[in-house]
Amino acid sequence: MKNSTKSEDQALLKEQDFFSSKVERRSFLRFAGAGAAGIALVAAGCKKDKLESGVYLGSGDIGILNYAYALEQLEAAFYVQVASSFYTGATQAEKDILIDIRDHEVAHREFFKNVLGTSAIGGLEVNFSSINFADRTSVLGTAKAFEDLGVSAYNGAGFLLRDAGYLTVAGKIVSVEARHAAVIRELLTPNSFANNEVLDADGLDKSRMPLEVLGIASAFVKTKINANDLPTT
Repeated sequence: MKNSTKSEDQALLKEQDFFSSKVERRSFLRFAGAGAAGIALVAAGCKKDKLESGVYLGSGDIGILNYAYALEQLEAAFYVQVASSFYTGATQAEKDILIDIRDHEVAHREFFKNVLGTSAIGGLEVNFSSINFADRTSVLGTAKAFEDLGVSAYNGAGFLLRDAGYLTVAGKIVSVEARHAAVIRELLTPNSFANNEVLDADGLDKSRMPLEVLGIASAFVKTKINANDLPTT
């Protein structure tokens, strides 16, 4: 399992040179609200001062890539902490799976950071105070929530991308996230990998728009995020 999945990630990272040449190298104003209680999402039509509204994701494809980068930061931080001290009773098979997922999420995070270059947002401050990292149910339950959220986020953001190259990469990453979601669900409850919590009546993965996803993720992120200018159509 490790050899094949890691080789896929290496191939994904090699695409960085191609896409980085296409990213407009603009420096967006950033402001991390370290003491904030959650994410500040300003969805109003009028555009407020970016400095007062938190970390600015940007607009167009850059905004969507930064949005994905923010989610990958959250997932990577979670799995790094999980793998640094496994929950009580973790089997070797479970450890191997979680280490693999950690490596994937770190690779995804670094991919977006490198592709975005100077347009990348800064590092986000996470809040995992509600998670008991010593408890299997707490860790795997959170992992399930993150992976399901990630899949729905990519599904919901894909049609907002205008560059076909970015869409191709997003499709590759969401397929990996879906594999994560499936294996985590199987660890918790056998045969739940594709139940009605994640699939709609047509057997398709559910999707969420960025503001909904960021609202859900706000329970685990302290940094303020300004998603004012993300595309919606």
